[in-house]
Amino acid sequence: MTPKNSDVTDHDAEIGEGFEFHNLDRCRAAGDVLTRVGDKWSVLVVMVLGDRTLRFNELKRRIGAISQRMLTRTLRGLERDGLATRTVFPTVPPRVDYALTPLGLSLRAPVMALGDWSVGNYAAIEKARDEYDRRADSHDASPRPVG
Repeated sequence: MTPKNSDVTDHDAEIGEGFEFHNLDRCRAAGDVLTRVGDKWSVLVVMVLGDRTLRFNELKRRIGAISQRMLTRTLRGLERDGLATRTVFPTVPPRVDYALTPLGLSLRAPVMALGDWSVGNYAAIEKARDEYDRRADSHDASPRPVG
């Protein structure tokens, strides 16, 4: 049985910090936001921008294997969501700087924590993948019943 809002105990609220997973509207809202902030390029931009302002080409250089088109799309999405700002200076050629907004800066801590967790657990994850793939390969090689 799915609990109603009135059935949520103090303990449930404490565990979920007030997030009601059974509330479909809240799940959709979380999914919508996580689609942006969980995108690998958005995560990298947030991590690289940090607490400093960078020009487009410097940002691209620091990220590495991102195309100009993808970086542009990512920055536009972050700007649209209020996580980054774009400032154009009327010089020749025009200078464009990008920075995180206060909202974007508030995202850095959870992103950095997830990044640290990923790096710290990468060897264990690779080991689990290898074991899974070996099991899957052995299942694929086993004889199939004729039916």
